[in-house]
Amino acid sequence: MFRYRLSEAAQGDIVDVLAWTHERFGESARLRYESLIVAALRDVATTPERPGSLARPELGAGVRSWHLRLSRAHVEPGVNVVRRPRHFLVYRCEPGIVEVGRVLHDAMELAQHLDPDSSWQ
Repeated sequence: MFRYRLSEAAQGDIVDVLAWTHERFGESARLRYESLIVAALRDVATTPERPGSLARPELGAGVRSWHLRLSRAHVEPGVNVVRRPRHFLVYRCEPGIVEVGRVLHDAMELAQHLDPDSSWQ
């Protein structure tokens, strides 16, 4: 299993997504979405090029995306499933680590939120 690191932008994305979910749908929905994000991070850290992940060469060398819906079956036991997750991870592999650059809504225009030439710090 690889380790993973979240960029500052990805950390901010997660905080925003969870705050919005809590505001609109309540604490239990936020906890479900949080569990789903954790499952997705585990999934890409376990097998970064897993079936269902997409190569995103337009975003830079080695960049891939993983939609959260693909991790619904991997949440902790006893956590209800998020029926229609709308976010995905944008990540790339470096030696021994998966770097998550962003966590974006699937209706967003990627090029506006992730510059292929910028750092993922």
